[in-house]
Order: sequence, then C-alpha cells, then structure tokens
Amino acid sequence: MSGARRRARGFTLIEVLVALAIVAIGMAAVMGALTSSADTVSYLRDKTLAQWVALNQIANLRLSGQQPPTGNSSGDTDFAGRSWHWRQEVVATEVPGVERIDISVRPAEVKAGEDNGWFTTVSGVWGDALGAPNGFQPDWGTQTFSGLSGTLGGAQVPATPLTVPAQPGQNPRGSE
Repeated sequence: MSGARRRARGFTLIEVLVALAIVAIGMAAVMGALTSSADTVSYLRDKTLAQWVALNQIANLRLSGQQPPTGNSSGDTDFAGRSWHWRQEVVATEVPGVERIDISVRPAEVKAGEDNGWFTTVSGVWGDALGAPNGFQPDWGTQTFSGLSGTLGGAQVPATPLTVPAQPGQNPRGSE
C-alpha cells in the first residue's frame, strides 16, 4: 500500500514529457502569431513612409513652379533614415494645362522589376488651369449611385438615387 501512495503523489516521466511537449507546441504557435504581427506592423510602417515620400515628391513638383515634362523619370531620396527609390510618370489630361502625376515608391534595397515591387503609388495633378478654357467641357460621362440607406435614431432612412450630371448646371436628382 505504501508503494501505491508513493506513485499517486507525483508525475511519471512520461506525463512530464507530454506536458512539456504540449507547452512547447503552444509556445511555438504564439511565437508564430507574434512574428506575423511584427511583420505586418513593419510592412504597414514602410507602406506609410513610402506614401509620404510620394506625397513629398508631388509637393516638390508643385512648389517648383515649373511644369514637369511629360514622360517617366526616377530617382532616389532619403527619408526617415532609409533610402527610397521613386518612379514618376507625368501624362497630359483632357483639360489643357493640367497634367496627372503618378509617383510609385519602394525602398531602395528592394530589387524588383520595372512594374512590380512598388509599396505604393500616389496620384496628383499639376496645372495652371483655373477653369475650362473657352467653354471646354471634358466628357466625364454620367454615373449613377444607389445612395446610402440605413437607420437614423431608430427610423428607417431610404436610399435616394443620385445621378451625377454629365453637364454642369444639371440637377443631380433629375427634373425636380
């Protein structure tokens, strides 16, 4: 009987090893989740910094006062303790005097092809047009939106269809 009591007081080596294996598997899963979270935070930080680099490049173009030449150009800049590579594409728009600027950015150490590996692309416009010259009306087309619906203070709010007019001065709600 004393042998049975002694055995009931402790754990066997097999039980301890099984418990240790379970704890190790659980810790590995937790470490994997933490590593994944850290990688995501790092990527989002880099993506945010890349957007700031692109916005700074657009601001520099606007502040220069010089019309950027249409076409592609690229360069490197230092920002937030890192080197960044940017590619700029300037294209003319339908509106005379207005150009669209697309800036793509990635860390300089990322070696990628011409059309991949970019962390972000930011678009902006440059121009001196204050309005459409000589009655020029770009063809924006007509878009129809279903509107928003939901509840407000417990009351049901129905969706109101809204059509964006193709010509300025048209009533967006139709012929009310």
